[in-house]
Amino acid sequence: MMTATKTKDKYGSEAARWKAVLERDQQAEGTFYYSVRTTGVYCKPSCPSRTAKRENVGFHDSRADAEKAGFRPCKRCRPDGGSVKDEHIASVANACRLVASSEETPDLETLARKAGMSRFHFQRVFKQITGLTPKAYVSAIQARRMREELPKRRSVTEAIYEAGFNSNGRFYARSEAMLGMDPKKFRGGGPGETIRFAIGECSLGTILVASSDKGVCAIHLGDDPELLLAELEGRFPKAELIGGDKDYEKLVAKVVGFVEAPGIGLDLPLDVRGTAFQQRVWQALREIPPGTTVSYAALAEKLGSPRAVRAVAGACAANAIGIAIPCHRVVRTDGGLGGYRWGVARKRELLDRETKSGS
Repeated sequence: MMTATKTKDKYGSEAARWKAVLERDQQAEGTFYYSVRTTGVYCKPSCPSRTAKRENVGFHDSRADAEKAGFRPCKRCRPDGGSVKDEHIASVANACRLVASSEETPDLETLARKAGMSRFHFQRVFKQITGLTPKAYVSAIQARRMREELPKRRSVTEAIYEAGFNSNGRFYARSEAMLGMDPKKFRGGGPGETIRFAIGECSLGTILVASSDKGVCAIHLGDDPELLLAELEGRFPKAELIGGDKDYEKLVAKVVGFVEAPGIGLDLPLDVRGTAFQQRVWQALREIPPGTTVSYAALAEKLGSPRAVRAVAGACAANAIGIAIPCHRVVRTDGGLGGYRWGVARKRELLDRETKSGS
């Protein structure tokens, strides 16, 4: 990482400063300012204004030097105030707080107006800062609210309006993808839903596999069978859990076989339950070839959300279908393994086995 002193030195010459102005180099901000004789203003190196001719440009070590020389601050890049990026971050943070605190979820027009931007500009800035479009962010907030409201409200309709939906139709159009089941079932903890499961042993410890009628909804690894079962019961407190089914144990044997020898492959129907962003991340994980890894940053870039590195890491941590959705193939930018829901040692072993299987 470049220190403040080294950064100053990098932009110490007029040639380096002019190059920074031509490239609108944001890293140069705070190290110097430039003035334009024909307009009488001074700017940050990253000012988006049309580039002046070199013979009209002068350089200053500080704002005070520029103002002492008779120049006034540029109204576009505002060198005498906070950076445009800081203002954008503050505007997006305010928008996020507004979404989270409003009884009725505000639309894009309202959010953009409060931020003092056009709809198009606000949408672009919001995605640059958060990695999500405003619509996707609102959907994630509404999904979280629905999960919180459904168990404690007297009716599904009451929960719908408490979560910020302004009509039943808009909610029901997305309810399956948002909750993974009928909202009445979710509200009651999954009553009427049948979850088949089995617990087995493999070289990585205890493994639990569970399925709904749509497909595998959980593959958990651990050391204590009771804790794995308790986690499953916590996700589906009122569903009917059926264990000890010999036919289903064949599926567990198939998963165990894949753990021991990844080269055989694993093709199972999955019941994936999560927010829209989480599901995008999990789909991208399934596209990573066995024996290879990608960084959290590279995965965020692939999703078109380069700033959403922490959100990508959060989606990996929330993945309840281990191995089949291979979050173990995502590592830190420096090559370090990072975290893993079922332990870093298991992550390392899974990657080693995939590498050997592909060699």
